[in-house]
Amino acid sequence: MKPKISRRSALGKMAAGAAAASVAASLTKRMTAAETAAGAALKGRINHSVCKWCYPKVSLEDLCTAGKEMGLQSVELLTVDDFPTLRKHGLICAMVSGVPGGITDGLNRPENQERIVSYFEEVAPRVANAGFKNIICFSGNRKGMSDEEGLENCANALKRIVPICEKHRVVAAMELLNSKVDHKDYMCDHTKWGVELVKRVGSEYFKLLYDIYHMQIMEGDVIRTIRENREYIAHYHTGGVPGRHEIDDTQELNYATVMKAIVETGFKGHVAQEFVPARSDVLASLKQGVQICDV
Repeated sequence: MKPKISRRSALGKMAAGAAAASVAASLTKRMTAAETAAGAALKGRINHSVCKWCYPKVSLEDLCTAGKEMGLQSVELLTVDDFPTLRKHGLICAMVSGVPGGITDGLNRPENQERIVSYFEEVAPRVANAGFKNIICFSGNRKGMSDEEGLENCANALKRIVPICEKHRVVAAMELLNSKVDHKDYMCDHTKWGVELVKRVGSEYFKLLYDIYHMQIMEGDVIRTIRENREYIAHYHTGGVPGRHEIDDTQELNYATVMKAIVETGFKGHVAQEFVPARSDVLASLKQGVQICDV
């Protein structure tokens, strides 16, 4: 025969059970949140950045806020005028932009060189004072010029720029771009040409920006190229091939494997997402890209 349970006793036991269940649920919720946060935390072997131009409908303020939450250290291809916004969010600009002439009218033409040298004289100390490191530059288009003449002209110009960079301890980084799809006639379109230029200049304050998307189009053989030329590379950009969209399995490169190879070279610079999202939730695409590259 079961003992009789009073109403008061029954209610007391129910209340105690409910309290215990509430504590357990709260504990479970806290543990789940902690595990989620731990899972979302980045590994720290890749320093993550993003190129602002890929997000024209997202304000710099909003991109900084979202990027910070994702674990980005940098928003880049910005000018010195954007530094205060970055500073407010505790971010850096891992690759500073704004060089006169842009991609097409670069250092391979003597008539462009004076204004580009002047730009470095003006901007390099401001970049250094902000605590940033890299300033982008470009070879320019061929326009009928031979690659050898272009090498000589670029080297002569960079030998004027490098002392400025050395003084302020910043790096001039020339970007490798494809001339097959996106930047017809661009001269610095193969790693071999860029590496030869770095060797001729002969300073640790001039290196290459190796764009994985562009060099996959021009050369392929990305991992071996990175391993063999690691000492000449200051920075990396990503992008899905073909199309320059998300870097997931909708394109041909295995970015996780490429990132592991970059880490194995001892690289300590930044890797910037430079794909143009094809999906409507562009920040979700950015977060996915960061997670893919966080090896």
